[in-house]
Amino acid sequence: MKDIKRLIPGAIISILLIAAILYFVDFQTLWNAIKNANYKILSGSAVLAFVWMFGRAKVWHTLLRDKPKYIDTLFAAAEGYLLNTFLPFRLGELGRAFLLSRKSGMQFGEILPTIVIERIVDLAFSAAFLLTALPFVVGAEGSSSAKIGYIVGGLVIVGLIIMYIVARNNKWALDVFHKISQRFPALQKIGGSFLESFFNGLSVLTDGWLFLRFLFWMALNWFTALVAYYLITLSFFPQAQPVWALFILGAAAFGGAIPALPGGVGTFEGAVTAALVLFTGDESTALAVALTARLYNYLNSGVIGGIGLMREGQTLSGIYQQLMNLRNKTEE
Repeated sequence: MKDIKRLIPGAIISILLIAAILYFVDFQTLWNAIKNANYKILSGSAVLAFVWMFGRAKVWHTLLRDKPKYIDTLFAAAEGYLLNTFLPFRLGELGRAFLLSRKSGMQFGEILPTIVIERIVDLAFSAAFLLTALPFVVGAEGSSSAKIGYIVGGLVIVGLIIMYIVARNNKWALDVFHKISQRFPALQKIGGSFLESFFNGLSVLTDGWLFLRFLFWMALNWFTALVAYYLITLSFFPQAQPVWALFILGAAAFGGAIPALPGGVGTFEGAVTAALVLFTGDESTALAVALTARLYNYLNSGVIGGIGLMREGQTLSGIYQQLMNLRNKTEE
């Protein structure tokens, strides 16, 4: 019952956005756009979907200091994205840490902070893309989008600085935790053990060369996504410019961060469609681009993640139950 209540706000947002999209879209125009799309160009974006996933696994593998096997990291990353598609509360993030811990020998608490770092830097790239594209969007300069971009960028920098300070002073942080939790022996035992592995994972921030390698692979990964989104847009709008993809990708990332149904249903489509309408004024064809981008996101995780789950004998329902038990223990 508690989990259902948590789902309600996101479900309402998704439903309202889907209703708004359907209200403004002409379905005949949408269908014509899909039929007349340039599928040769779209095939290029399909290939890049898999290139992106292999690159994303390299990003995470670098943060993990190359400790697990790359193939295990690849399957765990894809499985996490697949889980996020179907499971609520972004359990895919916990899921990939949990699944990788079972096949790599690394502790769950050591893996988790690498995902936190990855997601924070993702926000930094999305904010940078959005702010870079804003001057080319009519009427967007000085808008709420720019303010959000600056706020997110500032929060990202502050967050990274705080994590760096904690990583550099982990012994002090652990001592503070132990003093506070002295009255709760069970919490001290479980929390202390978890924090030790968590701080170990954060230590990547104190290794300058390793962090630079991570940023290199992350930049390359985002560039792959940028090219893929540009090809998707170009297949529907022959006049599309690369800056469109910058704005769409930045908007899509922020749309995915809004509470919604699993997989960001409604928020992702709404963000991509709204971003493209600012350039084209064509809601129906813009939705065709958004739906194709949605398929792009499903393609790599569905194939690679599905293979990973099958080779490990896992099911979505089984992992969901394990993750809920893990989350409940963490909340306790």
